[in-house]
Amino acid sequence: MTAVGPVLVVTVKDDPTADLVIVELHDRGVPVVRLDSGDFPHALSVAATITSASVEGSITTPSRTADLSAVRSLYYRRPSGFTFPLDGQDARFAVAQARYGLGGVLASLPGCLYVNHPHRIGDAEFKPSGLAAAAAAGFRVPPTLVTSEPDAAREFIRRHGAVIHKPLSAPLYRVGGVSCTVEVAEVAADEIDGSVAGTAHLFQQRIDKQADVRVTVIGDQVFPVRIDCDLLDWRTDYSKLTYSVVALPSGISEALHTYLARFGLVFGAFDFAVDRQGRWWFLECNPSGQWYWLEPETGLPMLAAMADLLERRTG
Repeated sequence: MTAVGPVLVVTVKDDPTADLVIVELHDRGVPVVRLDSGDFPHALSVAATITSASVEGSITTPSRTADLSAVRSLYYRRPSGFTFPLDGQDARFAVAQARYGLGGVLASLPGCLYVNHPHRIGDAEFKPSGLAAAAAAGFRVPPTLVTSEPDAAREFIRRHGAVIHKPLSAPLYRVGGVSCTVEVAEVAADEIDGSVAGTAHLFQQRIDKQADVRVTVIGDQVFPVRIDCDLLDWRTDYSKLTYSVVALPSGISEALHTYLARFGLVFGAFDFAVDRQGRWWFLECNPSGQWYWLEPETGLPMLAAMADLLERRTG
């Protein structure tokens, strides 16, 4: 163990995965301070002094205080956004100050291991950047078009045949007050209309797949799980999925770590499609992806691996 200070867990209150990680750390005697940056400033405060020597001070929740200079690791999950009881430009100004103030402090802790660093998460969430990095790392990447031009979309579909459309990002989207997910869907050339010109869209050649694979990388440990189902997007119905642990094909392990190093990440949830010839095609890497649900299905020791990483246990 290389540090004795607390682990900071930055996430929303309702986060079952974080709950399990915190219990595991508590069972090991590792101190934990959990916070949601969206609680600032009404239920969260910070006082940080930055000098030529270090960043010092504290961050305080209703039940815990962490010494900023002693934080051993920070597990950045899914904090809520900042909200202020203000209107218009006053609210925008306050949110910006909170983001660059509290956010900047949390991103600057000396000697802290980030899982993952919030700035690096932001970099890796751009799908075009991820696809380019994947190709450079040596993965097979399906032909992909990012466009706002309907004619370009139609031509891409005619050239590549079976093509899917997927969102470039997944912000909160409500229909009739109900939170909805923009699903991956196959699209034909004659379905493309002028609405494509309204914003950027991602079109990608559909892989004729026999299965999917989720590969979770936690530090130096790699956990590959095959997912079998008859769904285009397996995330739409977990009840139809079956799981099995698989071996990595030659070259994949090296490419995984090359990709993570490109973005400065120590954790990543990679999704691959396996085609009828058994070739693995990179689809995306989520730097904040879910992972624990795979442990009960496979017996893989993923929770222990995450706790080891955050504890900074080296042996």
